[in-house]
Amino acid sequence: LFSFLPERGNLAGVRHILLVLSGKGGVGKSTISTELALSLRHSGKKVGILDVDLCGPSIPRMFRVQDNDVHQCDSGWVPVFVDQDKSISLMSIGFLLEKPDDAVVWRGPKKNALIKQFVADVAWGDLDFLIVDTPPGTSDEHISTVEALRPYKPLGAILVTTPQAVAVGDVRRELTFCKKTGLRVLGIVENMSGFVCPHCSECTNIFSKGGGEELAKHAGVPFLGCVPLDPQLSQSLEEGRDFIREFPKSTAFPALAHIAQQILDGTSQPSS
Repeated sequence: LFSFLPERGNLAGVRHILLVLSGKGGVGKSTISTELALSLRHSGKKVGILDVDLCGPSIPRMFRVQDNDVHQCDSGWVPVFVDQDKSISLMSIGFLLEKPDDAVVWRGPKKNALIKQFVADVAWGDLDFLIVDTPPGTSDEHISTVEALRPYKPLGAILVTTPQAVAVGDVRRELTFCKKTGLRVLGIVENMSGFVCPHCSECTNIFSKGGGEELAKHAGVPFLGCVPLDPQLSQSLEEGRDFIREFPKSTAFPALAHIAQQILDGTSQPSS
């Protein structure tokens, strides 16, 4: 019986694996991955982020650790910790590039090999959640990521869209990808859902509204919620201020906390 169980290795201490996906670029997958990690940390969870966006690794910068190096230990690569409590850990190709502006000009097989190495060779230790931040699309890197993670039974995928019909159309393709690869959809998040004025706190729908909710209803998957654009939170990221400390004061925080709570509620229920 035991010979059929996967060799869990470095993922042995990881309780739940979440993938953050979208068929479209620029919808804020890395932002949602980052904010979701912070929301889960506020709930007392230990979280890792695996950044498999090999051509646009932005996770290290979001946590202001882009100058850190990755070290080796007996069981592989040691992830980069963003706080003294070691409650959030990161792995990204951004830590492995000689210069931050180096382009990753690789064909598929080399990218796929690195993704497999990321899954197998990072010594995460004990984590409640591992969030996998993916590039846009439904091709090479996504197939490699899902196949490499399949033996570890990922909890499922969170799909990110913005409200416009064009974005929603691309995310619809991501739903098809999840169906074809047997990946459970935990729900859809509508990001950049309105702009919160830094002066009067009024929320204005600069794109449109409701596209993500409509798609979720149409596809029969949960709608996890709308996350507004908060210029003050974006500014703290751009200026290298303490994003982690400023996050709870953000107008986006209640929305993200609600999304995180739905995920926590889902993991606390026994699977059927």
